[in-house]
Amino acid sequence: MTDTRIYLSPPDVSDIERKLLLEAFDSNWVAPAGPDLDAFEARLAETVGVRHAVALSSGTAALHLALIAAGVRRGDSVLVPSFTFAASANAVMYLGARPIFIDSTEESWNVDPDLVAEELRVRAQLGQLPRAVISVDLFGQCADYEPLLDACDRYGVPLIEDAAEALGATYRDRPAGSFGRAGVLSFNGNKIITTGGGGVLVTDDGSVARQVRHLATQAREPVPHYEHRTVGYNYRLSNLLAAVGRGQLQRLPGMIAARRATFEHYRDELGDLPGLTFMPIAAYGEPNWWLTCLLVDEHRFGASRDRILTELARHDIEARPTWKPMHLQPAFRDCVIRGGSVSAGLFRRGLCLPSGSALTAHDRRRVVDVVRSVAAGQKG
Repeated sequence: MTDTRIYLSPPDVSDIERKLLLEAFDSNWVAPAGPDLDAFEARLAETVGVRHAVALSSGTAALHLALIAAGVRRGDSVLVPSFTFAASANAVMYLGARPIFIDSTEESWNVDPDLVAEELRVRAQLGQLPRAVISVDLFGQCADYEPLLDACDRYGVPLIEDAAEALGATYRDRPAGSFGRAGVLSFNGNKIITTGGGGVLVTDDGSVARQVRHLATQAREPVPHYEHRTVGYNYRLSNLLAAVGRGQLQRLPGMIAARRATFEHYRDELGDLPGLTFMPIAAYGEPNWWLTCLLVDEHRFGASRDRILTELARHDIEARPTWKPMHLQPAFRDCVIRGGSVSAGLFRRGLCLPSGSALTAHDRRRVVDVVRSVAAGQKG
């Protein structure tokens, strides 16, 4: 039998989601309103441990509206981790503001709290404080929130938590998404749960939730005719997709367990190879194991990260480099960077292995065999 393609992090849907989707379809609640949307938002708020959840068309839309709610305007600056997906910085640019990129720590790969605190100190002295700080919970692991929140509170700068990759993770037993003025989650097709496309803004602040809900529905005023006192957006999630999300949320604990088992399998089967080191797991929390990532030391391993990628692709296995830092992206070449060498090194050597929650034992064995074959080939 011919082996099928192994994807990096594909959707994992079941009869549960199918049943809920068809029930929503048959109810004729297919627009961005309805009982499934209400139930999905309520369950999300409960899962994250906050009072409010506003389901939206994408995590990027949620981040965009979170920045508006934080008061970000044209000409402002926002601190953003450099080691992240582009959406974290794109949303800042949408508003005519400028990201100031901050490097990572080697201990967790997340944004360096000391660099954030130092940047805030320097800009406070100059009278140029940023309008907001964005943190990112990278590859499913929370940033270090105690020092981050301490620094933001000291200077009165709101923190927005980009937890797009981290639903189900915790920091000191507190759920990802529950930190700062607002949190953002993504339900893109490659995330730990998916609605096909979608996201959510979560917050304890009722005024933020009301503002975001208003803006996400074209900022229409509650009058009989169509009245708009500000520019709004068409950002709401449909009831049909929310039905899929309800089913996915029911299965979240099992998906986390499956991805953890995959991480442990890779660690056990590849951990003896010289030159391979897995992403550190910080003692302050528990990740959701969204992606298993490692670093390749070309000299010790005997082959480069790109050589492994090429060989995996030749066997119809999708793997990817870790994020290319924003300060190295042409789109942001004119932006300020604080540090940069850590995230640049993580990108240069970083590799993400297939980590989907439906990955089979045979799939994992194929991945391991290819990686080990690259090492053996270099020794032979």
